[in-house]
Amino acid sequence: MGDSVTLQEIADRLGLHVSTVSRVLHGSPGARQRAASARTAQRVRDLAAELGYRPNPHATSLRTRRSNLIGVLFPRLSEIVVATIYEGIEEEATARGFSTFVTNTHDEPATQRERIAMVLARRVDGLIIGDAHLDGAALSGPALHDTPFVLVNRRAEGGHPAVTCDDYLGGRLVAEHFLGLGHRRVGVIAGEAFASTGADRTAGFVDRYREAGLPLPSAAVRHCAFDTAGGRRAATGLLGSAPRPTALFAVNDLAAIGAMGAARDLGLRIGADLALAGFNDIPVAAELPVPLTSVRSPMTDLGRAAVRELLQHLAGKPPAPRRLPPELVVRASSGDPVAPPL
Repeated sequence: MGDSVTLQEIADRLGLHVSTVSRVLHGSPGARQRAASARTAQRVRDLAAELGYRPNPHATSLRTRRSNLIGVLFPRLSEIVVATIYEGIEEEATARGFSTFVTNTHDEPATQRERIAMVLARRVDGLIIGDAHLDGAALSGPALHDTPFVLVNRRAEGGHPAVTCDDYLGGRLVAEHFLGLGHRRVGVIAGEAFASTGADRTAGFVDRYREAGLPLPSAAVRHCAFDTAGGRRAATGLLGSAPRPTALFAVNDLAAIGAMGAARDLGLRIGADLALAGFNDIPVAAELPVPLTSVRSPMTDLGRAAVRELLQHLAGKPPAPRRLPPELVVRASSGDPVAPPL
């Protein structure tokens, strides 16, 4: 039956008022509890499932002026970090009675604006934006003025609510680890300059080295794409400089894997001739031939928290910026101490 089954039919079969059935199936948690006894509510849900009842989103929207739909923007859903965050978004949204749909923007500002307009045309209740650039340019247009949104994974200038990992702290954790191993000559594979993830992780690392009396020269920080090819190119440049760094921090794990390839080409052994650390702790990090030291980012939790903050926003409560704590996971790629701790 599916779409042809109505609330009235369910109510007639059970001898209930249609408003009771509606509150059981579509009401807020509080309204569902008040609508009927637990036994009656279960009978309603069981019959709805048996008949294949599905709500009409258009009718629901007309009654409530809500679509129960959340639009999600990411650079590329093919990236493991993005996909994992989206899993958290989808799981939390579903648990709270919302549906989601996601679109890719490829980190291009013009495409970001086009996709935002497309998503808003779907009459979404709100947006979760995971492709923000630091300057917040794509967020400043009038299209978003009347639609609640929350940033996830990346922050942006302008005071927009964002749910992120504490990327700055994560960078400091890696620096602390390298300093503890005695590394003085270090380099940073810094990712894209427009993304807060790369900027904040780099800043945390650089600041901690400066505090230790070892400021990094500008040439020791190389920006690149957040992928293996970008990491390989950046690492090749860093490792070709003199004096060569003894440790590299890549601001994401894919770039760190690219750095492994560059080190191999130069005949350097990861964990022996070169210490290496990444960020995010994607599943493959622990399974590499030389397991990768990495900062674990709570990726699924970021997605879940972003949904909760957006729903707070929809309920009229101002969302608060949230930074979830990272954790350094030390593995063989960072090697043994090369000198006494600094």
